[in-house]
Amino acid sequence: MFHPLSLYIGLRYTRAKRRNHFISFISGTSMVGIALGIVALIVVLSVMNGFHKEIRQRILAMASHATLSDPYGGGITDWREVLGQVRANPHVVGAAPFVEIQGMLASGAQVSGAVVRAIEPVEEDEVADLRRHMVSGSVDDLVDGEFNIVLGRDLANYLGVGPGDKVTVVTPQVSSTPVGVMPRLKRFTVSGIFAVGMADYDRNAAFIHLADGARLMSLGEGVGGVRLKLDDMWQAPRLAREIAYELGGVYRLVDWTQVHSNFFSALAMEKRMMSIILFLIVAVAAFNIVSTLVMVVTDKQSDIAVMRTLGMSPARVMGIFMVQGTAIGLIGTVVGMVAGVILAFNVESVVAGIEGLFGIHFLDPDIYYISELPSDVHLSDVLRVGGGAFLMSVLATLYPAWRAAKTQPAEALRYE
Repeated sequence: MFHPLSLYIGLRYTRAKRRNHFISFISGTSMVGIALGIVALIVVLSVMNGFHKEIRQRILAMASHATLSDPYGGGITDWREVLGQVRANPHVVGAAPFVEIQGMLASGAQVSGAVVRAIEPVEEDEVADLRRHMVSGSVDDLVDGEFNIVLGRDLANYLGVGPGDKVTVVTPQVSSTPVGVMPRLKRFTVSGIFAVGMADYDRNAAFIHLADGARLMSLGEGVGGVRLKLDDMWQAPRLAREIAYELGGVYRLVDWTQVHSNFFSALAMEKRMMSIILFLIVAVAAFNIVSTLVMVVTDKQSDIAVMRTLGMSPARVMGIFMVQGTAIGLIGTVVGMVAGVILAFNVESVVAGIEGLFGIHFLDPDIYYISELPSDVHLSDVLRVGGGAFLMSVLATLYPAWRAAKTQPAEALRYE
């Protein structure tokens, strides 16, 4: 079908000056439409990748890759031996004990629910990056017996407290008193404020020392569990199963993909739906190729009839117009891919220029916690978008090319 003669004539039709300027206009808009659709897709997917990467980094800055705990909800008394066992695994790069308390924090008339995590500051550095997100104070202020607490920025603002103020931690544990059963509570001193940029942590999380948390939960020398950091976060499900098997199946291991599965599934679904919606732009531009080639076939009817009379087969005639339509799609695809990648790599500068030109601000850091538009270009996305657009362009040439191939040799007599 794609004989060099068909290729030559098809490319000649593509670059030749047409008598019908309307056909040239439609052909040009098809190229521009395909290019703009590809640019939009690549930029949007890159920005979404950047947002997803930013969110993932912020979540995993505080969350562990895997969490080891007692399957029956009790504490782990031999946690030091467990730490030694898991650290012996070559895929474990960090491990830290913790106690997690679902409780309430109170200051004056303000009361808020919160997740209070008791940690060992030095060991916590192995699995999380809390120290880097401290706004005031230090993680090292969490000292055994001093009952200090580090609060998320939004939680501290809600309670109206700052470093040096007192807050009361109310735990689900109860104590028997002469007046009846009372919830267990303890006064803590705010020693620091942190801000991650995620409401789940900034509004609902607090940190105390591991020993203080064990006392509140009546765990004695035990802990609630062990948090793990792995060398490959994407292999967390498989590695968690391997570690659980090495420990004899005594403990429950949950990886980060299970804890945040709904959230990351929603992000993936959002990206897929956005890709489908934006790909319709490319589809509309590709269908313009159909109208362009149909008009070209009508305009070149006499040429087609002459070629058929001279012995050209229908397959070669079909190849001529497939080459012409494919050339339009290829030019639009290549231009769109190059422009899309360039814009995606420089989207922050472009957005900053637009903000300066019009005096607006797209991302207020006080609201979104980020001041720049993140972008993360994936080669797989670029190739998938470009390949899909080119394939759609090729498919759009089939009907006009088939129509041209149906022209009969005898029709040449009409145009003599």
